[in-house]
Amino acid sequence: RLTPNPPSPKRTFPNPRSEMHALSATSSRVVSAASRQTRSLGRVTRASGQVGTKAPTSSSHKIPRRSVFLASGMTPLLRLATASTAVTYASSATAKPAQNAQSEISKVLLDPKYPDVFPFGEKEMQRYDEAADAAFYAQPRFVKHIDDDAIGALTKYYATVFPAVPKEGDEKIAFLDVCSSWISHYPSQYVASDKLKISGLGMNEDELKKNPILTDYAVRDLNIDATLPYEDNTFDVVTNAVSVDYLTKPLEMMKEVQRVLKPGGLAVMSFSNRCFPTKAVSVWTSTGDLDHIWIVGSYFHFAGGFAGLAATDISPKPGKTDPMYVVFARKEA
Repeated sequence: RLTPNPPSPKRTFPNPRSEMHALSATSSRVVSAASRQTRSLGRVTRASGQVGTKAPTSSSHKIPRRSVFLASGMTPLLRLATASTAVTYASSATAKPAQNAQSEISKVLLDPKYPDVFPFGEKEMQRYDEAADAAFYAQPRFVKHIDDDAIGALTKYYATVFPAVPKEGDEKIAFLDVCSSWISHYPSQYVASDKLKISGLGMNEDELKKNPILTDYAVRDLNIDATLPYEDNTFDVVTNAVSVDYLTKPLEMMKEVQRVLKPGGLAVMSFSNRCFPTKAVSVWTSTGDLDHIWIVGSYFHFAGGFAGLAATDISPKPGKTDPMYVVFARKEA
């Protein structure tokens, strides 16, 4: 039997299919923050659920990902995909003490030996539940998808890599949070202002309207339309937190991220080992954490136009809390 790696507290999870709701068709759109308060219910085309007064819980109905290669001894994906004699990162990681986890994560993208063409096709991007994502995400989920320690680690990491909040006389800067929700995990000082624009793009309008830091937001299903509704060279930073595993067109999306970033702009893809398993792509649910680094790195690599591709392990308490990993690069100047 395969067991999650690292272990997580036992939880009870409902059937994800029971969460699906009907949703009327809607096109993607960008909504200014100023118009949120005046928007009437009749103009909201996405199905919405009632929001109770109960405070958000610390974790959503996600389950720990299977670390198939680590648990079963299967040959790692990063060897299969490259058809080379690359270092077996997954095997070596199991033989090293926990304190070496950072170096193992960082190693994956030092010499990834990517093949000549993008190694993932339609088969690898299939999901157990191929029903419309719009229906699955119609009901807002005002919950946190990783635990508080992992959130804190991501926020702390953002604080070390984000450009400084502009002061009087500084140039304006702009951020984009892709697959955004009611919370973006940005440091508290990053709030929309005349000199700081923060755009959010996500699946559920009710969640986006609740996000207090956004200047504007767009509702779009990137698995149907992977384009980003923004001009070239718009953003200084693009983030994506714990959502890259749901993208069925990740290469197209990463090309769009590269397009909308300013030269030298930073793209940060962060993820843990939790997901809605029926909606994550098969190449993700059948592989482990080290392979996920290689997979996300491949999205940057084959999208092109990025420099300084690297990965880091920002897990706050390995083995005790949700792990947290970051793959990042900058747009070539």
